[in-house]
Amino acid sequence: MINSVFSSADILLPEEYLLPYWSVVACDQFTSQPEYWQRVKDLTAEKPSSYSLILPEAEIDTVSQERIGEIHRTMDQYLKRDFLRSCPDCFVYTERQMQNGLTRRGLIGKVDLTQYDYSGSTNLPVRATEETVHERIPPRMGIRRGASLELPHVLLLCEDDQNQILEPLSRNKAHLKKLYDFDLMLQGGHVSGWLVDGKEKDDLQMRVRLYEENQKKKYSGERLFYAVGDGNHSLATAKACYEELRTSHPGMDWSSHPSRWALCELNNIYDEAQCFEPIHRLVKHCDSERLIADLQKAFHASEGVVISYLSSDQRGQLRVDCSTGCLPLAVLQGFLDSWLKDNPGTMDYIHGEDALTQLSNVPGSVGFLLPTVEKNTLFPGILSHGVLPRKTFSMGAATEKRYYLELRKIC
Repeated sequence: MINSVFSSADILLPEEYLLPYWSVVACDQFTSQPEYWQRVKDLTAEKPSSYSLILPEAEIDTVSQERIGEIHRTMDQYLKRDFLRSCPDCFVYTERQMQNGLTRRGLIGKVDLTQYDYSGSTNLPVRATEETVHERIPPRMGIRRGASLELPHVLLLCEDDQNQILEPLSRNKAHLKKLYDFDLMLQGGHVSGWLVDGKEKDDLQMRVRLYEENQKKKYSGERLFYAVGDGNHSLATAKACYEELRTSHPGMDWSSHPSRWALCELNNIYDEAQCFEPIHRLVKHCDSERLIADLQKAFHASEGVVISYLSSDQRGQLRVDCSTGCLPLAVLQGFLDSWLKDNPGTMDYIHGEDALTQLSNVPGSVGFLLPTVEKNTLFPGILSHGVLPRKTFSMGAATEKRYYLELRKIC
């Protein structure tokens, strides 16, 4: 039987009474708001919590070996206590209430790190959606290296336009055992989870395998099954640590070692609750008239995807030719990167049209209002161009990111 790239896992969950304090938002959120993390620290003080097992990214540049050691010791202590429930060889189906009133559906399982690559050029079936900043990996390796547990905030995307993976679970969840159902802290919304094991797990694994086979057919043998929508640096860290272990123990059989996999949540890009918000571009401290003139020379096609630009005294539109299947941002970003090599100016990434409009009114600035990323262009765009430009899209607000819940032993 062919193994799936995404499969069931041995999952640990804290007892239900701990969940409101246990579950905290992904560590890479609120990086410029230390007061948020102080509130989390205050709320979880003296309580078993995932906060004690992670390091907020806001603190990662100043992390000490003492703090890392404390995290590892806490992991070991939690494993010895009796509040972690064991859910062997299973998936967990989740539903998350979003701020727009819709429900995002997900599936907790493990992904095979030997089938994932975060570089720009790869033919492996699990790929990053955007460029990985390699300097961000070593500090995270210091935390994962020697850890006995992993907690996922990775959101893995599939393009299941037939809704064959998650839809049957949504229809039949009344027949599944509910594992949790509670409000997340600090305006995180509501989350529910159901155990998928036994025959339901076997049926689901077959649907996952069928999806992966269909992806190969869809792209004429090119293997692109999953794309990392959130948490790419976390998954890249897991991959780097696994490769480090293999290199340091060359004679060991790694075919079934738990560090070969990483726990994550699988989402379908075609889920109506899955919103890809564009991240707009702002070039500041530049000769705005010259930039606009050069843009008009470069993008003069009569047809194509429209990107609006605005400055303190000009507004207009560019038409970007995307007939080769590339994303409009990839074309524009390539032009801007090249232009900034030869001209003064700096790039900034802006969330929200109102913020971009305000910042573009500053003399010497040009803003670019990007269209929403069409879901059916994401995977073809990755196939055509490798990883996408940094900050291509955002998957919801900070409080809509994944909160830590499930755990898995990795040693």
